[in-house]
Amino acid sequence: MPFHLRNEDGQILAYRGQLAQRDVLERLIFRGRQLFIDAAEDYSGAWDESSGNGPILRPRGQNWYDYQEEANVLLRLPEDPRFLARLTRFHDHLRELAIANPDAALLALFYLSTIEVRFYSATHAMLVSVMCGLAARNVLNWPEDKERTLSLAALSMNVGMTELQDTLARQTTVLAPDQKVLVANHSSRSMSLLHRAGVTDPEWLEAVRMHHATFSGGLGAEVPWAERMAHLIQRADSFGARRAPRATRAPLVAARAMQSIYFDQNKQIDPAGAALIKAVGIHTPGSFVQLETGEVAIVVKRGQITTTPKVLVLTNGDGVALSRFIARDTALPGQRVARAVERSEIKISINLEKILAFA
Repeated sequence: MPFHLRNEDGQILAYRGQLAQRDVLERLIFRGRQLFIDAAEDYSGAWDESSGNGPILRPRGQNWYDYQEEANVLLRLPEDPRFLARLTRFHDHLRELAIANPDAALLALFYLSTIEVRFYSATHAMLVSVMCGLAARNVLNWPEDKERTLSLAALSMNVGMTELQDTLARQTTVLAPDQKVLVANHSSRSMSLLHRAGVTDPEWLEAVRMHHATFSGGLGAEVPWAERMAHLIQRADSFGARRAPRATRAPLVAARAMQSIYFDQNKQIDPAGAALIKAVGIHTPGSFVQLETGEVAIVVKRGQITTTPKVLVLTNGDGVALSRFIARDTALPGQRVARAVERSEIKISINLEKILAFA
């Protein structure tokens, strides 16, 4: 199978790479079962759909949990001969999703980054890539080729320590000496792995190598492109890390995490941090807020300004879960954001796919 085969609920019936016999699949269809594949996967030419009664496989819609799983597998295999082709294809699809509906992409990735730590490294890489791409396109007006190189570098910045990152997110003890060495050297190791995988773009490689450097300058034309890219990645990386939970601490609320990247080490406004905040908002899609009404809501869209997002109310002023969502525009009087809310304060279950329908 060149793709996961799913039922109508999205559950996987046969995993990519498994053997599947056509007669078995046809018996399932004869019994009234429908078979699905994810529309995000490249299955063109992989299956004969001319069965006489129409296609036996139907593309499913977007599923961010699947993208998270795919990135988790992909970024652990930088030495696979097919890595670069797969990375580029995955990146280009992720970028297309972010261009088509940036609010939905931000909502899904910010939400996923705060709910658990199993796929921390992959989710973090996807989030930083989308954030950097949005800032470069919509705020800084970078040329398309530079923006694409930036978001590729962001997605691949940690291939030298993907598995270790996931381990550290769950670890409750201090770093062991060998872990400290791997963390300290991961930028150079990531660059080397990418070069061996076939990456020849010097700006991509240099941005990965420098993405943990300290920057105090601007993003002007006098600054080399690789340094500008690394600066944006470093700020977005820092923000994403503060938003994600660890076994030893809860994530920072979005507004506090944003404040931490707005100023540089000299207490001056950081141009990269400012661009990212303008791109994604103070209260990012996927974060939670309490309104002046006392209602608690999830942010689903950015507003006209960074502090006035569009939200869906989850609980009323008494903390009771609502039977249906209520949309609010926090730019309106009486509905403004009173405070940011930590994910741990939300005591109700959330269906991401239903929320995404409003983004």
